[in-house]
Amino acid sequence: MELESSGLKALYSNRFGTEGEQRQDLWQVLCSDFFQQWVPEDAVVLDLAAGHCEFINNIRAGRRIAVDLNPDVKLRAAEGVETHVQRSNELIDLADQSVDVVFISNFFEHISREVILSTLVEVRRVLKPGGRLLVLQPNVRYCARDYWQFFDHITPVDDRALVEAFTATGYDVVRSIPRFLPYTTKSWLPSGPALVRLYLKVPLAWRVLGAQAFMVATPTAG
Repeated sequence: MELESSGLKALYSNRFGTEGEQRQDLWQVLCSDFFQQWVPEDAVVLDLAAGHCEFINNIRAGRRIAVDLNPDVKLRAAEGVETHVQRSNELIDLADQSVDVVFISNFFEHISREVILSTLVEVRRVLKPGGRLLVLQPNVRYCARDYWQFFDHITPVDDRALVEAFTATGYDVVRSIPRFLPYTTKSWLPSGPALVRLYLKVPLAWRVLGAQAFMVATPTAG
């Protein structure tokens, strides 16, 4: 069962309360030096389960939208970012084929398999033909020891399961990196934008430290 909005607010306030500035610095680099390559600057971009809005606040796009069940999304979003408090599989404010890029980060482990699938179906509905779904996801294959340290992790997900879920809901996987980022921001020792920038330039390091998968999928044509 998913936590309701009031529970999410309390849980994430406690978990991330002291990490805000560090996470912001990291996401500025992640967006500018890596994720931006998948996002045209005139695109309509949806950050689904946006959380603290680190991605959507730092990505360049023509229209930026943040959706989360936690009402604090309205406080976290930067000026110019649209916000909607909705479930991931009920995007009632978004029209069919109205979004160019959807980004989902560190979310599927918090929801059931059924909701993962229904979320992917709903994302496919709002994506334009040829649109992109970007998923950054803890890969239980490489972080099993720590995967269950968080109370709200309920579903084990790895890169192979994601490929199956994408295929079952009408997507083609166009890029799969099973090992990309470390498991959490606390994994960066020492932490800082310069280290992140260097890390992104050395894919060999991903194979050692990476415990999150990054995948890009597009709706299957026809």
